[in-house]
Amino acid sequence: MDGRQAGVAVFGWIFAHCVAVAACAGQDVGGLADLTRVRDGTSARASSAPADRSSNRDNRWIEPGATTVLADLQGPGIVQHIWMTFAAPEPSWLGRDGSAHHGELVLRMFWDGAEAPAVEAPVGDFFAAGFGRRAAVRSLPVQVEGGDAYNCFWQMPFFRSARIEIENQSARPFNAFYFHVDWVRVPELPTDTAYFCAQYRQEFPVRSGRDYLVLDAEGRGHYVGTVLSVRSRSPEWFGEGDDKFYIDGEKTPSVWGTGTEDYVLNAWGMGTSTFPCFGVSILDGEWGMVGWSTTVYRWHIADPVRFTKSLRVTLENAGWISTDELAEGEPRGFVERNDDYATVAFWYQVGQPKRFAALPAVDERALPDLDVVFEGRTLREGAAVEGGKLSLQKGWRWTGDGQLFFTNAIGDGAWFEARFAVANEELRQLTLRATHSYDFGRYRILLDGEEVRAEQDFYAEDVELREHDLGQRRLPVGEHVLRFECIGRNAASRGALLGIDSVRLRQRWQVERRRPARDAE
Repeated sequence: MDGRQAGVAVFGWIFAHCVAVAACAGQDVGGLADLTRVRDGTSARASSAPADRSSNRDNRWIEPGATTVLADLQGPGIVQHIWMTFAAPEPSWLGRDGSAHHGELVLRMFWDGAEAPAVEAPVGDFFAAGFGRRAAVRSLPVQVEGGDAYNCFWQMPFFRSARIEIENQSARPFNAFYFHVDWVRVPELPTDTAYFCAQYRQEFPVRSGRDYLVLDAEGRGHYVGTVLSVRSRSPEWFGEGDDKFYIDGEKTPSVWGTGTEDYVLNAWGMGTSTFPCFGVSILDGEWGMVGWSTTVYRWHIADPVRFTKSLRVTLENAGWISTDELAEGEPRGFVERNDDYATVAFWYQVGQPKRFAALPAVDERALPDLDVVFEGRTLREGAAVEGGKLSLQKGWRWTGDGQLFFTNAIGDGAWFEARFAVANEELRQLTLRATHSYDFGRYRILLDGEEVRAEQDFYAEDVELREHDLGQRRLPVGEHVLRFECIGRNAASRGALLGIDSVRLRQRWQVERRRPARDAE
């Protein structure tokens, strides 16, 4: 059995196990038991197919600022499945100037003529991939194949009508958008049928002195899931903050967790993986660095959190933090932090939901820029090289005018030096944004003659842009030199090349006095 077969087998076992556990709890997670009953109803599909079915122009192109209605349905009915795909944001044959990315697209759903949407979230966050980055997801209600084919299996009932739409809030067109909305018209629905709801919220960064709010709902229903995206603003680890569920107005939450990593069903840290009911779809950067970012999801399908009057869900933004950001005598391991948080709360409730958050404008949903950047062109000025050649390589994935590309002609022993000038002396993280590729080598990295990495392997099976933490430093004003010395190559690599997108001085979140994390709001 190869790795792919093993992965499929493991996923199948987990899926079957999850269905079995849910069945014992009275929840038919997979929907398999329901297939034994034939029910009245008429199946239908709304799609991007043209009215003239003799044409193959099956996609839509949404101009900046425009909204497209995916489905405008008359009930009673149940939306059972949504599928969509669209052009990637990079320039391609589908768009010379690229396309809107999924964080710039807003998905809205309106049930039974409501003026306010019951579902409002950026497309990417709704499908468990935050900060506009694409990712594969293999879960029960949400599945994204290869970061391209978006599938949603949340059941979405409505009594009289349903409208599902997408708004392009990008300055670029939204290209080659294909979609299906599969639904069934039914004779009737029970009067206490609950609406599907989802709401996006963010704080960049999380404010001090209180827990981060995920949901503030009123009514009767149950909570079914969380998507959480985090970018760290301080060194070390964010994931010690507890999850808290305040049911029906209680002052002390009756559901109180033991840490964020525990809430999303990981332990002792996180690694990229996607399972039926939980997963880590994105994990970028090196552990503990400023700018380390992740998207995680936790579906409460077998264990929905039930409420009859109200539900308030919060997360503590707490974790480990570096000693230089602590006040004297404070512990390192459970301290309030100020990271960037974005969430989508998923729940069902009887009656229209309360809107507890306003969707920020598209430019406000972009993460704040923390970097002083030295692009490839700057690094090339005054550079020295031996055993190869330096050039600028243009491409969509690289910032500025392209990456500083080292064509290594001799392998081991080749080197180059890149220079950058610091204007202000302040404590920042020296961050290297570099390309990893199938023909890249292993390098020793020095800063001003001091070794900062004895070995960094820049090999990857596919071309990827990654960030590396070269240390929390207070660099003196003036010129500094980064030296890259080739020490070989990965056995799987086809060469010993190297590409540096940029060098960055990244701002940290610092305050004079830190408070220990709170035990309650």
